[in-house]
Amino acid sequence: MKIPKRILGVLLNSLGAGVVPRTGLEYIAIGRTKEIAAVVRDMENIADGMSTFRFFIGKYGSGKSFLMGLVRSNALSRGFVTADADLSPERRFSGTGGQGIACYRELMKNLCVMEYPDEGALEGILTGWLGGVTEKLVREQGVTPSDPGFARAVKASLYSLLSSLRGFVNGFEFVKVIEKYLDGFLSGDDGLRADALKWLRGEFSTRLEARNSLLGVNAVIDDSNWYDHLKLFARFFWLIGYKGFLVFFDECVNLYKITNRVSRENNYEKILSMFNDALQGKADHLGVFLGGTPQFLEDPRRGLYSYEALKSRLVGGRFSEGVNDLMGPVIRLERLSDDELFALVGRLRTLHAAYYGYSPRLDDSQLLVFLKVCLERMGADIMITPREVTRDFLGLLNVMLQDPTADFSALVGEVKLETRSGTEDEGDIEIPEITL
Repeated sequence: MKIPKRILGVLLNSLGAGVVPRTGLEYIAIGRTKEIAAVVRDMENIADGMSTFRFFIGKYGSGKSFLMGLVRSNALSRGFVTADADLSPERRFSGTGGQGIACYRELMKNLCVMEYPDEGALEGILTGWLGGVTEKLVREQGVTPSDPGFARAVKASLYSLLSSLRGFVNGFEFVKVIEKYLDGFLSGDDGLRADALKWLRGEFSTRLEARNSLLGVNAVIDDSNWYDHLKLFARFFWLIGYKGFLVFFDECVNLYKITNRVSRENNYEKILSMFNDALQGKADHLGVFLGGTPQFLEDPRRGLYSYEALKSRLVGGRFSEGVNDLMGPVIRLERLSDDELFALVGRLRTLHAAYYGYSPRLDDSQLLVFLKVCLERMGADIMITPREVTRDFLGLLNVMLQDPTADFSALVGEVKLETRSGTEDEGDIEIPEITL
């Protein structure tokens, strides 16, 4: 594989620290084929005008963030707009200290499309869209920017497109701000465009501030209506040519950690509202994905199951108990198989050698020994995570790179399979013993 060295360096450094990188995930994507296939079906439905709401549930290090990043990259290549935010004490779905609007601002900061994959794509989306509209007018109607009626022709061509948004909640102000951005685009007024972007990003704190700006609108995006504007953006992005809008919320365990019951339940009420909107058809071209731990979902005292309205919607059916139903709202991440873990460390071996420019020192038999040592830890057959394997293996490769005389067996431990004859009680059965 030909991988740019910058991406390869970010990939290895992030994985070595136990962090999911934002780029290059496709180069180490191993397993999760069923989960990805389920989300791809969701994308097809979103492109057709539906909406979806999914929970990715797994313990720390199981690959929730990795899977969400992989889905995000896949969505960008399919023509979707994406945005993501990690929840924290300062960023929640609801709060008395502006945590909701802080979450919205983080989404807008991380807005991406294929043409602008490095975040902050809102201005590029709007400018590219209006540029395409003006080029189409010049090509089809022969109207040039120097003509007196050029601005009027552009506005007329967009009026019917934007008018469909006015029927949404808060749609009138949203359309007015888009039109103000259009005015600034046509007149070259950078201040007007900047104010429009500031409003769309939720950066006006009060109505007075918005009214005194160049926009002259009497509304702002705040804690009470930020989700309504996500629905507006989803429809708007579809109208201007994208397949839809996918929104990712990671680290949702921070909601489970809220100690105040009223505050925690307010956040769960917001999740319920978004869940109902998505699955009742009140939103279109919108996908919402949440990543959290089993405690965040199942804890009967503080998790989502403590909120009865959510529990009744998320708990598995009587006949799907113990089965990972990938068509339901909850996708549980199971442990990667041994074969998949072997493929993962093999891929990491290749990438590490390519980045540092050396021939791999470890052969496949040594990779098997490494995995066997990892899996012989008590409970590892169930509890081991890709993060643990990845971090440990890259640490091993780094040590061996820095010290060419380092002995693999001394670092990892030698694994021997021995047999001994059974005792009188055991009969003639040969029992294997493992010595580390």
